[in-house]
Parts: sequence; C-alpha cells; structure tokens
Amino acid sequence: MTRVLVVDDDPVQLRLTSEVANRAGFKPITATGGEQALAILREDPQLGAMILDLVMPDLDGMGVLEAMRKEGITTPVIIQTANASLETVISAMRQGAADFFVKPVAPERLVISLRNAMKLDALEAAIRAERARRSGTFSQKDMIASAPAMARVLTLCAKAAKSTIPVLIEGESGVGKELIARIIQGTGDRAGKPFVTVNCGAIPPNLVESVLFGHKKGAFTGAHADQPGKFTEAHGGTLFLDEVGELPLETQVKLLRALQEGEIEPVGASKPEKVNVRLISATNRRLLNLAKSGEFREDLYYRLNVFPIYVPPLRERLEDLPALIDHFIARFSAEAGKRILGVSPAVTQLLSSYDWPGNVRQLENAIYRAIVLSDGAFLETQDFPQVLAQAAGREEAVRVVQNIPAPSAPVHIDAATARAPALPPELPATRDRFLSESGELQALAEIEREAIAFAIEHHDGRMSRVARALGIGRSTLYRKLHEYGLAEGLINDAA
Repeated sequence: MTRVLVVDDDPVQLRLTSEVANRAGFKPITATGGEQALAILREDPQLGAMILDLVMPDLDGMGVLEAMRKEGITTPVIIQTANASLETVISAMRQGAADFFVKPVAPERLVISLRNAMKLDALEAAIRAERARRSGTFSQKDMIASAPAMARVLTLCAKAAKSTIPVLIEGESGVGKELIARIIQGTGDRAGKPFVTVNCGAIPPNLVESVLFGHKKGAFTGAHADQPGKFTEAHGGTLFLDEVGELPLETQVKLLRALQEGEIEPVGASKPEKVNVRLISATNRRLLNLAKSGEFREDLYYRLNVFPIYVPPLRERLEDLPALIDHFIARFSAEAGKRILGVSPAVTQLLSSYDWPGNVRQLENAIYRAIVLSDGAFLETQDFPQVLAQAAGREEAVRVVQNIPAPSAPVHIDAATARAPALPPELPATRDRFLSESGELQALAEIEREAIAFAIEHHDGRMSRVARALGIGRSTLYRKLHEYGLAEGLINDAA
C-alpha cells in the first residue's frame, strides 16, 4: 500500500484529509508541522506523495519545499491552503509543487491529484534512472530494490565498488544482473567512465576472439582495417561480460591472460597491448557446475569468482512488485501516449500470485503488452491473458476474455430504447428476532426465554456469569429456567 504524508497543523483538516487518502487505498502518515514532515521525509524516501499545508507555526510549507529542493528530496508535493492568491500559487509551483488546492477541496479531486502526482513521480524516476545509466552514474537509488531479499545484494555492491576486484554476478535470466553491474561501476572510482556490455552467448564462436580483443588489418579474410575490441573500448572503465559461461574454451585461455597480465593480443597483432579494465561477469548458470563438467576452465572460474554476488529471482522479492508495476506503467504509458493510472485489485492479486519464471524482464514485457491492449484507465485481468493462462489455466483465460463486454448488433438511434434502471440486489429473507414465524410480534415470555437460552450458550453454562450478564440474581435465574423448561440437562454451576 502506497504511503502518503499529510501535513497540517489543523487537527480537523488533518483527520479529514487522512480519511480521504485512506478510503482511496493509500496509507496516510500524519505530521503537524514542517520540521516533523522533513524528518519523516528524510527517514522514509519511499513515500508516494505529500499533501502539504502552507501556513504552519514552526516551518511553513514554502520552507519545507525549499529544504526538500536543497536536500534533493523528490517526493511529489500537493499544496492545500486557505490562501488563494496568484502569487502564492506561482511561488509554490516554482518550488516544485505538483498541484495546488484551495481549502476545502473535493475528495475526488484530491484523489485524482494524488494518483497523477505518483504517476508523474514514477515517470521522472524512470527518466532519472535512464539518464544515470547512460552517463555511467547509475546507483542504488536508481534501482527498485527495497525488498529484504535485495539488502545483501546492495551491501555487496557497495563493498565491490570500493575496489577493482573481479565480480561474478549469478542469477536467473531477467533478474537485472546488468543493473547490479552498473551500480558497482556508477558508485565507484570509474563512475562516468566507459561501460561496455558484451553478450557472450550472442557472438558466433569464430568471431568471439575478434570481438573481445580486436584484430589487425589483413588478419583474416574481410579484415580490411584495424578494429579495436571490447577490451580496448572499455579502457579506463568497466567491461561487463554477460553469459560468460558461453565463451568457447580457446577464448577462455586468452581471457585468463588478459585478467592476469592486464594485456590483450588482437588477432594478427605482433605484440600484446596493455589495457586497464574493470571486469564484471554474469551468468544464469552455475559456473562451478560448468567447471566440474569441463565446459568451463577451472582456473578461469577461480579468477572470475573472486567476489560472487547472487541476485534473487522476482518471486523471492515480491515486495518490489508494486513499485516495479508503477515504474513500467509510467514509462510505457508515456511511450504509448495513453493515460493509464494503475492496475485493478484483481490484477494486483494475479501478478502477486504468479511465479514469474522470466523475472523482471517478463514483468516488463507483460506490462507493455497490457498497456497496448488496454482501453481503460486501469489495467484489468483480461489485459494479461498469457499470465492468466499460466496461473489459472487456459480455460479461465478464455472465459475472462470472452466475458469482456462487446458491442451488440447495430441499433439505429430511432430504435434505441431507454436503459432499464438497475435493481438493487435481493437480500436473503431473515426473520427478525422479535417476530414469530407468522410475522407477528412474539410474547415477552418467549423473547425472555430466547435471551436466557442464548446467554447460557454464550457463557458455556456458567450460571454466575449468565446471571451477571442478564442483570438478575442467581435465584431469579434458576426460577426462570424451571419456568421456561430450560433447567433439564444443564450442569450445575461450579463457579
């Protein structure tokens, strides 16, 4: 559940705004002053948005906005105040406010503003992450990884970034191994330097050596000019070898030499060349198993596996699923030019119960496809037919898709009839406890008899408690039991 910070020194307004956010599906966190709000923002950077009052005794709203801008806190802010002057609105917007309301504000309008602000924040976060990735300054704050299962991964990333030690990232396909490598590079001494990615499994075996180490003119047929390899391109920066277990054995020998000696020998060259490269490798198969089977050189395995990092699959970090969904919706809805606000509760349950064998990459593609299919403001289960088919079976997926309302045969405007009013659902008929089966009011004795029988059952026949609950003495209770025929079969009160 997305957390929303509500800041107002008026307790009544604070309670009302918090209730609006709560009914809209958000989890409200309250603060009564600007200083308290800043303290919460510093401690909890994952807040979805903040509803801020401008006039407060300790630190006003403008002061909070200014402090947020100086400290780099990017939580979306919605201003609400009793001051409706144009100058106030302009000042708040210049300080970074996402929206502005004059009290009192309609609850529906406030909820829409909250959703829009969060969508805008997710889109801005995606843009910031992409800029950081391109500039080589990608860091932990640019990756969605707040799940407990990712805590050790991020800790190891911070330690690996402080040195040039070779790192081996292991994990299933699609878990984000390249992002982990970018965090190590972007938070270390080589931040901003070249980051070269090579997918070893996508290179033909006869070209692997040329792609990695380069070649000289005339080295082989078609080599019309000198061609620098990936090691040369990554000089001074980081080389990321994805699916390193797919390298041919003859290429593994040269890679081992490059790691040990810090030099490469291009194809057709007469002498080696020095390179300064930080190597990070990744694999979706256990290199140890490949080394045992002879598919991977054991000496190269020990050279690469100096600092191993295991990235857990998405099914083990489902706490990140809502943030990942919001991130992909903001990104792809902007690309597709659609206004998608989020997913329905049924979709949240569907995606949370799925195992995601393709991990984050599969989730990304599923969201992209759903946005292309969707025509509404929220993604529904029928927009995820493939996930639904694998999670609930093909028959259920077909049923859901077929139940989508479809246009009937064309009806001319002259023949169109008024829509029948919707009837309220029929409630099951239940007899009132004070009425008999025939609907007549029961006698007082019958009502009293039922009340005593219910009290005896409720208190498990403990007569002292029954008498206290009914507000009568025990002697009176026993008299009524005999009077109404309830004394037979009852165990004497031991209390």
